[in-house]
Amino acid sequence: MAGVYSTVAHSISNKFFLNHFIMQPESLVEYGSRRVIITITAIFCALLEIVDTTIVNVALNDMKGNLGATLSEVSWVITAYAIGNVIIVPMTSWLSAQFGRRNYFAASIMIFTVCSFLCGNATGIWSLVLFRFLQGLGGGALLVTSQTIITESYPPEKRGMAQAIYGLGVIIGPTLGPPLGGYIVDHFQWPYIFYINIPIGTIATLLTLEYVRSPKYAAKKAISEIDFIGIGLLASAVGCLQYVLERGQEDDWFNNTTITTLTVTSVLSFFFFIWRELTTKNPIVELRVLKNGNLRVGTILSFILGFGLYGSTFIIPLYLQSTLHWTAQQAGMIMIPAALTTAFMMPIIGQILQRGAKPTFLVALGMLVFFGYSFWGYKALTPDTPKDAFFWMLILRGVGMGMLFIPITALSLSTLKGQQIGQGASFTGMMRQLGGSFGIALITTYMARMNMVHRSIMVAKLDINNPAVQNRVNMMQRSYMAKGMSPEVALQSAYKALDYAVGNQAQVLSYMDVFMFIGIMFLVCIPFVLMVKNNKQKSKVSMADAH
Repeated sequence: MAGVYSTVAHSISNKFFLNHFIMQPESLVEYGSRRVIITITAIFCALLEIVDTTIVNVALNDMKGNLGATLSEVSWVITAYAIGNVIIVPMTSWLSAQFGRRNYFAASIMIFTVCSFLCGNATGIWSLVLFRFLQGLGGGALLVTSQTIITESYPPEKRGMAQAIYGLGVIIGPTLGPPLGGYIVDHFQWPYIFYINIPIGTIATLLTLEYVRSPKYAAKKAISEIDFIGIGLLASAVGCLQYVLERGQEDDWFNNTTITTLTVTSVLSFFFFIWRELTTKNPIVELRVLKNGNLRVGTILSFILGFGLYGSTFIIPLYLQSTLHWTAQQAGMIMIPAALTTAFMMPIIGQILQRGAKPTFLVALGMLVFFGYSFWGYKALTPDTPKDAFFWMLILRGVGMGMLFIPITALSLSTLKGQQIGQGASFTGMMRQLGGSFGIALITTYMARMNMVHRSIMVAKLDINNPAVQNRVNMMQRSYMAKGMSPEVALQSAYKALDYAVGNQAQVLSYMDVFMFIGIMFLVCIPFVLMVKNNKQKSKVSMADAH
């Protein structure tokens, strides 16, 4: 603690000197302990936002019982947060310019923190859903703005390392959520998964107000110049899309009138939103920044990264809990070595990028490693896979994620400057979030369909006249009769046990299919990534141009 206090004191004593004698007024590059404090603040804010996307997953049953809600109602706790997130992310760059980055960032932290308190004190399911939506609006800004702050606090030649530092929070966050949530639910009560945000959010707000500086990009827009139509179209488009992705499988997709209506609304809203933003004088989202080739490629790769990151984070705990019957805390804890591996890889990849390695080559290699992890998972899954079988498989996942995140981010933002950095970060952040939503929705649907296919195939092979099937049923019947059951009840129990075994095996086969599907998707992308031309301007961007 003494070291922390001395660091803060040293930074305060040097504040006047740094601001007035070393840094140019327009430069946002920071040095020494001041940069350390800003970086730590931004990482903690990013962690707050990402951890909260997964920490509630293991508390839904407790919430359902405590608030008297159905499973369908309590799932809105997750959906509302995701919708709030994805609505605000594309507007973050504009809101930062309108209110000042420091003020907007601090206000977002305060909204997130206050809503965390309100979520913990919610007395009904729908008040909790409302507070989670508002928390998502505050949290969406934390992730993108943290990335922009860290990027602009480092000189261009050190941005690979800056993205490595930021990536620690983004990659580790989804992994920390389940074990942390499981521990809190097991040892305390579910409101404490929200209360732990309060002290961190309070400290982050104070540090933001003291140390984070706002760029002077443009004058604020008058109320009459604000693109309210664009805001409405964007909220309608991404809000409806997020709802469809979150609820589609449960509501039977397009056989449900609500899902069909919201899908059409989302498509039309996206169409008119793009038309509006390309023709209006003061767009809420500057789509023209996508003229940058590196950003376009990085945006697509961010979508694929989100698919793999959130998809694999979703599928592994689900398999461990539903098939192997692990507890939520056990399922979450097994992911920690992979997260630590990613954390170890981040600075190494950052250094490799700083020494001139091509981001596209590292991305292709990372996708190959992730395919290896997926194929390993495909071969390893069984109805009773031992715990030791997951360790090295998940370590390989950690290596692959470490090799993907930093090069993708570096490629996306490498040739942007000034306000474009925030706009580019908004696009990549939104696409990573949507990639995760698409991934989870597609995986859920694919598993449900493949589960039925595998079950039908296996049931068709269970001919009751087959001697092997008859022997199996007779053995199980005798086993149940030995426990005191009557012959009729024992026979029914034998059939139920056989049906359960078939269902369990079909479920495992559907998990295997998902692993292979994700692996092939990454493998197919490798040739297209290698075809991308690296922009030579990256190393030539001056420090002044970057700000």
